[in-house]
Amino acid sequence: MSYKALYKSWQDNPAAFWMGAAQAIDWVKPPSKALFDDKAPFYEWYADGQLNGCWNAVDRHVQAGRGDQAAIIYDSPVTQTKQQITYAELQTRVASLAGALRAKGVEKGDRVLIYMPMVPEAVEAMLACARLGAIHSVVFGGFAANELAVRVDDAQPKCIIAASCGIEPGRIVHYKPLLDGALDIASHQPDFCVIFQRDQEVAKLEPGRDVDWHAFQYGVDPAECVPVAGNHPAYILYTSGTTGQPKGVVRHTAGHLVSLHWTMKNIYNVQPGGVYWAASDVGWVVGHSYICYAPLVHGNTTVIYEGKPVGTPDAGAFWRMIEEYKIKCLFTAPTAFRAIKREDPEGKLMGDYDLSSLQSLFLAGERADPDTIEWAQRHLGVPVIDHWWQTETGFAIAASPLGVEALPVKIGSPSVPMPGYDVQILDEGGHPVAPGELGAIAIKLPLPPGTLPTLWNAAERYQKSYLDQFPGYYATGDAGMKDEDGYLYIMARTDDVINVAGHRLSTGAMEEVLAAHPNVAECAVIGVKDDLKGQLPLGFLCMNAGANRDEAEVTGEVIKLVRDKIGPVAAFKLAVVVDRLPKTRSGKILRGTMAKIADGEDYKTPATIDDPVILDEITSALQRVGYGGR
Repeated sequence: MSYKALYKSWQDNPAAFWMGAAQAIDWVKPPSKALFDDKAPFYEWYADGQLNGCWNAVDRHVQAGRGDQAAIIYDSPVTQTKQQITYAELQTRVASLAGALRAKGVEKGDRVLIYMPMVPEAVEAMLACARLGAIHSVVFGGFAANELAVRVDDAQPKCIIAASCGIEPGRIVHYKPLLDGALDIASHQPDFCVIFQRDQEVAKLEPGRDVDWHAFQYGVDPAECVPVAGNHPAYILYTSGTTGQPKGVVRHTAGHLVSLHWTMKNIYNVQPGGVYWAASDVGWVVGHSYICYAPLVHGNTTVIYEGKPVGTPDAGAFWRMIEEYKIKCLFTAPTAFRAIKREDPEGKLMGDYDLSSLQSLFLAGERADPDTIEWAQRHLGVPVIDHWWQTETGFAIAASPLGVEALPVKIGSPSVPMPGYDVQILDEGGHPVAPGELGAIAIKLPLPPGTLPTLWNAAERYQKSYLDQFPGYYATGDAGMKDEDGYLYIMARTDDVINVAGHRLSTGAMEEVLAAHPNVAECAVIGVKDDLKGQLPLGFLCMNAGANRDEAEVTGEVIKLVRDKIGPVAAFKLAVVVDRLPKTRSGKILRGTMAKIADGEDYKTPATIDDPVILDEITSALQRVGYGGR
């Protein structure tokens, strides 16, 4: 079947399409229909069906005779630890943990907050919650105490599962003191906390509240899988970069299992049994969808990697992983490849490894600049697919569906909409614009199974944040365009479209030009206030390792490049070289924070920032060109 035929089959009969996809998972009671629209615009999928997420991810593969297959590969260069866990072993471990949680009172509908590093126990905790019908909320390990407290108060968990520490290259992150500090601040208090003690740091347990991960499982009966309704929340995930009251994205159980299972073959083109690696973190949506649930529900081997793309020990870390575990599909953020490219511009380290198992590379999480895609294509020799999705959607809005048809790659585009997504480009009045014109990207309701049906305890906020701007549509918050062939181009967040003397310009388009300079490893463009033109673009450049060039020469060259490629209308005259860019731990560049620094506005250091010291470096760089605290 071609992509066009597949997409048309969904358009012609969405209910039949999604009921067909639902046959791939196990049901205790099949749903009577796919879409429940009686509470529109709060749509639900498979609401009257019954099933269990853990059964679909673990038990059914054991029952089918595949218990000896590796379910999880754990590789931790920061602790020099490697481990493989079979589906049968995973079933035993998860049932035991779920039994211990049940013995302490955790039941269907209770919330469990998980605060863990990249260890197998993090995924086991998620699956143990799913086994009981408890609703997990994973908070990225190492979040500051105040941010953790805000999430505790919003989710009101009966239990918190945490590790004693996380490990970064060269340092230990003390999770338990952060957890204790959060609970000192929080209004809500859990009934108990489960602490997984790591060898690198043994935390002090609070008597009467804290229990040891292993000790509290002794002697308990393993828990069976508890059936839940199709519209039962599987988890709450707070969006990264949240300040103030968090936005808790809700994911219903049936829809996310059906849609994620569908994507594994149709988008990522992997077969059950193949090794699939999403190089992300369980604290982010990619970790939920493509480290934990999708690979396991589909019967793949998933990879939990506790390391970095560079520095653990070098820029060959990913290639070592691919060779060692025969990885077929790698999914990561463009940031990871930019880091590798910056350290090893010629890709020489790839020659030390056998990468023949790798069939595809998928990039998401931020715009993939053409230079990075071309570099990966050139050195890996496999399809490099930029695809686009959001925490809210849980899986790809747009992609090239390799398992259906390998569409021609148009560099700069995440390809075409997937079934379930009717994507439109709208002007400020909500009217569709012509191909090639920039506008707000919106998706016609209803959204497909697996996407957010609402926000946790905040239905009005869900409507205001996503539905009110364009009635009948979900507003993505992204700006972009479609070409004549229906390919999407995601140019920027809506608030990253800058207005220069009345011209609406995409900072993303300028970043593409900067990234094409041979000495530039990574870049960002922001809009800064200007009395004459309203806004002007300002570029930040990180240089490739070994690029010993005069900064003034390079900035002059990129200014000329933008003038040549985009034109004088861009008014691009400001660029500054920096050692690094401020990012969230998931790799997103904090452009909004940089713009506030440039404009001399007050800003709050984002909770998700990788290293707050970078903001001081950005301030100094901006002051060199007359911005930031002028």
